[in-house]
Amino acid sequence: MRRALSIGLPIATFAVIAAAWEILSAYGGFPPKLVPGLGAIADALGRLAGNGVLLAATIATAYRLAAGFAIAGILGVTIGIAMGRRQWVEDTLLPIVSFLYPIPGLAYAPLFVLWFGLGDFPTILLVGVSSSFTITINTWRGVKSVKPIWLRAAEVMGAGDHDIFRRVVLPGALPYIMIGLRLGLAQSWRILIAVEMLMSVQRGLGWLIFGAQTFLNTDVMLATIVVIGAIGVLLERQVFTRIERYTVVRWGMVAA
Repeated sequence: MRRALSIGLPIATFAVIAAAWEILSAYGGFPPKLVPGLGAIADALGRLAGNGVLLAATIATAYRLAAGFAIAGILGVTIGIAMGRRQWVEDTLLPIVSFLYPIPGLAYAPLFVLWFGLGDFPTILLVGVSSSFTITINTWRGVKSVKPIWLRAAEVMGAGDHDIFRRVVLPGALPYIMIGLRLGLAQSWRILIAVEMLMSVQRGLGWLIFGAQTFLNTDVMLATIVVIGAIGVLLERQVFTRIERYTVVRWGMVAA
């Protein structure tokens, strides 16, 4: 019953939204060019998939996402662990991270254009840097949340710093690190799509939306937005849900 509800409710929600959109398109008084029906959106999606434009744009965006998120993950986890393990690192970097963390990633885009020009490199770098703060904050909180009694128990049993980190600190902080990585990936995805419209990349999903807007191809824009949402859900379910299932959920640290 619970599984049926978990599947049926999202389907019903999307069905209601689709029906409302179709009613708005047919009777809302908007020109079909601005508010196309579901059939026109589906035709645009099929056309983009058939001529290879959608595949090329998706591959280009996925490459930038993977590279940018790798930078964000390495920076965020490394700095977050260092801040949690060493008080002087926390005192030095926490004020800087706390200051930069609330600033939207797009605010850095003009600076990155001036410093690094246009194209893939500044796009990937911007995604990596701007998304790393979320991962840093959550990793730091995770390391700080490890109970001191766990550390003292490991020391009493003769564990060294390396063993304490590997067997106590890292597993204890992993739920927070996973949350940080999950949020960091979502932030990377959002920033990347927006930045692709600004950085003059050769192709990509954001570039596809920007080009469609230029020629008032609303059906193409909406079809691309559907693909962006679907990829986001796929990344969420196929990447982090699986990792959590085989780590923190399996260890009983968080509920399934």
